[in-house]
Amino acid sequence: MVYYFLEGGAFMWPILLTLVFGLGFVLERAYSLMMSGVNSDNFFEAVTTSINESGAEAAKEICSKTNGPVAAIFHAGLSKIDKGHIETEKAIQNAGGIEMAFLEKNMIWLNAVITISPMLGFTGTVVGMIAAFDAIKAANDISPAVVAGGISQALLTTAFGLIVAMIIQTFQNVFVARIDKLVLDMEEQSIKILDFLQDFNKK
Repeated sequence: MVYYFLEGGAFMWPILLTLVFGLGFVLERAYSLMMSGVNSDNFFEAVTTSINESGAEAAKEICSKTNGPVAAIFHAGLSKIDKGHIETEKAIQNAGGIEMAFLEKNMIWLNAVITISPMLGFTGTVVGMIAAFDAIKAANDISPAVVAGGISQALLTTAFGLIVAMIIQTFQNVFVARIDKLVLDMEEQSIKILDFLQDFNKK
């Protein structure tokens, strides 16, 4: 692999940098999304039980100590519980928007790597083909030995650029699926907590 990397020429280095850059954000997103997960049904049960037994402040304390978007929207709703149903719903909606933005944070950089790495590879291909034709011109000969170096460089940069894009694309697809699951869970729990708080305020 090192041999092929060195044979690919100068454009292999920026392609390698895009891979390192992309993997850095992959690790950041993996950790962040992993920490955002929570058993929402158990958490809802714990919060509602706390509200019934100890009041909203105790439930807010539970939310403060729990990671994830569901805990954040619960905390936002409980903070406005004394302002009425409309204000509570608005607070939950606003918190949901913020949490959604947080879940999608830095995904644009993964898209950038997926786009840029093949482009670098294709640019390396063009440079390699130019070198091959220059070699033909200089040697006044079109034998395979003359053009092999430039064509090999062209193919290697394209291959490595596409490999980097595929690696990052795979991670991005996993993250998008995870984000969709978290957003759906967040929306379901928003409805549940709003219904609960409305019934609680009527008591």
